[in-house]
Amino acid sequence: MSSLNLQKRRAGILLHPTSLPSGVLGDDVDRWLQMMSETGFSVWQVLPLGEPQAGLSPYQCSSAFAFNPALLPKNSAVDECDNDYIDFCNKQQFWLDDYALFKVLKKRFDDAAWIDWPAQWKFREAQVLQQSTAENEQAIAELKWQQYQLHKRWHEIRNKAADLGILLFGDMPIFIGHDSADVWAHPELFLLDSNGSMELVSGVPPDYFSETGQRWGNPHYNWENMRKDDFAWWKSRIHHHLQQFDLVRIDHFRGLEAAWMIDASCDTAVDGQWQKIPGDELLSAIKSSIEKCYNQLPFVAEDLGIITAEVTALRKKYQLPGMSILQFGFDEFEDNPHKPQNIKEDTVVYTGTHDNDTTKGWFNSLEEHVKNHVLSVLNLPLADNEDESLEAIDMAPDRSDCWFDNVDMADLVVERLVDNAMHSRANICIIPIQDCLHLGSDARMNTPGTIIGNWQWQFQWEQIEHQHDSSRMKKMRMRNENSQRLVEL
Repeated sequence: MSSLNLQKRRAGILLHPTSLPSGVLGDDVDRWLQMMSETGFSVWQVLPLGEPQAGLSPYQCSSAFAFNPALLPKNSAVDECDNDYIDFCNKQQFWLDDYALFKVLKKRFDDAAWIDWPAQWKFREAQVLQQSTAENEQAIAELKWQQYQLHKRWHEIRNKAADLGILLFGDMPIFIGHDSADVWAHPELFLLDSNGSMELVSGVPPDYFSETGQRWGNPHYNWENMRKDDFAWWKSRIHHHLQQFDLVRIDHFRGLEAAWMIDASCDTAVDGQWQKIPGDELLSAIKSSIEKCYNQLPFVAEDLGIITAEVTALRKKYQLPGMSILQFGFDEFEDNPHKPQNIKEDTVVYTGTHDNDTTKGWFNSLEEHVKNHVLSVLNLPLADNEDESLEAIDMAPDRSDCWFDNVDMADLVVERLVDNAMHSRANICIIPIQDCLHLGSDARMNTPGTIIGNWQWQFQWEQIEHQHDSSRMKKMRMRNENSQRLVEL
């Protein structure tokens, strides 16, 4: 049984593998894990590791199970006599065969969506699929070998992390893309018409962030059909993720209580409606399928946005931690769950996430009066009072650190938010690497609602090894110690 203890105070860093200097799962990962260990961090959080569809977003993937081939540092020739490879193919057959054939057919049909393939392949006529498999035996073997190499490498990484006392924290999008191997192979599990087209698509309604809401465009699940085999597809998906991670974030957790249904013909998310989802049944079935191996469910509920009492009740019923983001905590509402004083133990606290600007970039983008409000809440001198600012810098407890010589107010805000996160009551604290290094907006990972310039940022080792930034990373170990987040092996 796993001895995962979500009540133990820990701290981690959010860094997607594509943001490593090499962008792949090579030697950089070993160096990264060693650096985490030396600075006292015991959780490495990543974004979904799947293969993105058009664009680079890991939240729209061509398979719910396959690794992104771009993460593979090198790919050796296929060895079909490798017993471990044969064993991998047998154990992963439930998704691997469909994925490999799907990729081959995508290439054959000029990368067209499966919905636009000729009918024989679109509707998976058995004889046609068998013939295509036989005709493309070598290409299919290469795709399977690629996935085997990636799974093998990730297994090595997980063992390395475990040796250093580091938990791997993954991310599972609640929905999957329409043009994916899963929907093509199992159309009965999704709300599609007889032609395979979507009748309803996913998203969220208008709110104070967007007047037209967010139209994600994923197909909704056919929950009635999923019930018939006791959610077997979901159980397989969860089991697959738990082979890779110690802890998994369920993205858009509120979609397991009710989902925003948008007519597929609508261009925005304005005209939609909430529909109840059997999330309680699903989580109960998942719990029953893994409880022999886990003393508690190893999931974190992404419960950001407008969350109802029903969603909170579902999260608490299964004792799942929620999330708080300190950048969201500067409004006038005293009950705001993102304010440090309101953060509970059953929470994962962040300064910001991959969808937010870096803390330095966020602060610098604020209007002057809002900056002063933030500074006032954080008990920092106001931005327009240079004398007070200089006095605060002189009085900083770690004034000896050379990086304070050229500090600006944004740096002080980053420092204070990181301190607030580390010293909060949340059992798990996650700091994006950009905030560890005090990086600005040019290091932002993703801007929701845009498609240009996202998912491409990478750090360089010089940013960590340079004296200016090295002090910041070294200081993180002291922070872990002072906030009782240092986990001894």
